[in-house]
Amino acid sequence: MTPAPKLILIEGLPGSGKTTTATLVQELLAEKNISARLFLEGNLEHPADYDGVSCFGEHEFAELLVTFYKYRDFLNDHIIRKDGRCFLEYRKLQQKVGPEFPDELLNAIFQKDIYELPLEDNRKLITDKWREFTAEAADGQDTYLFDCCFIQNPVTVGMVKYGADKETVTSYVTELAAITEPLRPLLIYVEQKDLDYSFEKAVRERPLEWSQGFIEYYTNQGYGARRQYSGLEGTLQVLKARKELEEEIYSGLTLAKHKVDNSAFDNEGYKQVIAGILKEYFKKAD
Repeated sequence: MTPAPKLILIEGLPGSGKTTTATLVQELLAEKNISARLFLEGNLEHPADYDGVSCFGEHEFAELLVTFYKYRDFLNDHIIRKDGRCFLEYRKLQQKVGPEFPDELLNAIFQKDIYELPLEDNRKLITDKWREFTAEAADGQDTYLFDCCFIQNPVTVGMVKYGADKETVTSYVTELAAITEPLRPLLIYVEQKDLDYSFEKAVRERPLEWSQGFIEYYTNQGYGARRQYSGLEGTLQVLKARKELEEEIYSGLTLAKHKVDNSAFDNEGYKQVIAGILKEYFKKAD
C-alpha cells in the first residue's frame, strides 16, 4: 500500500467551506486513530507560513530602532535574527502587550509584514519557510492539515494584491507543490456552484469588519484597482477571476487531488464524500 499523505491541503474560495472541511477531515482521521495537526488560517504558530510577522534587513531594523528609540530595548528583546534578516512576530507581541502597544510603532512594523513586501521578496521568504517545514515534517511522524495557505495565499498576494500575470502566480504554487513532494501531499479543493450566493452568505454570517476589510483588499489594489472595481459587485468580479485562475492552477498540479462540491451545505452527505476520499489514502491506525 502506498504510504499515506503526511500533508493534507484544503483550498477553495471564501465561503466555500474550507474551515468546515478541514475540521471534518481532522475528525474523520481521528475516527481512524490518526492524529492530524490542524492549522487554520490566521494561526500564529503555523509551521509553513507567516501570519503577523514582519521581516527587516539589518539596516532597516536599525532605522526602526532610531525612529522608535524609546522602544529600542523592547524591540531588541523580541527580534529573531536568521539568515541575515530580522523577523518580528508583531501579532504575538500585540497580544502580549495588549492595547498599550503603540499604534505608531505597530503601523511602522506592519509596513514590513511579509505579505506586504514586494511579490519576489514574499515568495522567497514563503518558499524558504515551506522548505524548512518539509524537511522537519519528512523526518517526523505527524500528519499535517493546512487550511488555504497553499493556493489561496500565492493567488491572493500575487493576483489580487499585485496584479501579477497568471504564469507568475502559477509558478509560485507549482514551486510549493514541488517543495512538499516528499510529504506526498493530498489536495482537497472545495467548490461552490454559485459563487455569488456562497460569498454573500459568508458576508452575512461573518463580522462586518471582515467583509469591509475583504472588499477593500480586493478592490483597492492590484487586479481590482486596475479595473476600477468597487464594492461587493467589484469584489465578486475579482473573485470570479480568481476562481478561473485557481481552476487552471488546480488542473496543472500533478499531486494527489480531489474536487468536492459543497454547494448543498448538506453536512451528512458532505461528510460521506470526504470520508470516501480519505479512505483511498488512509487505513485505520493500530
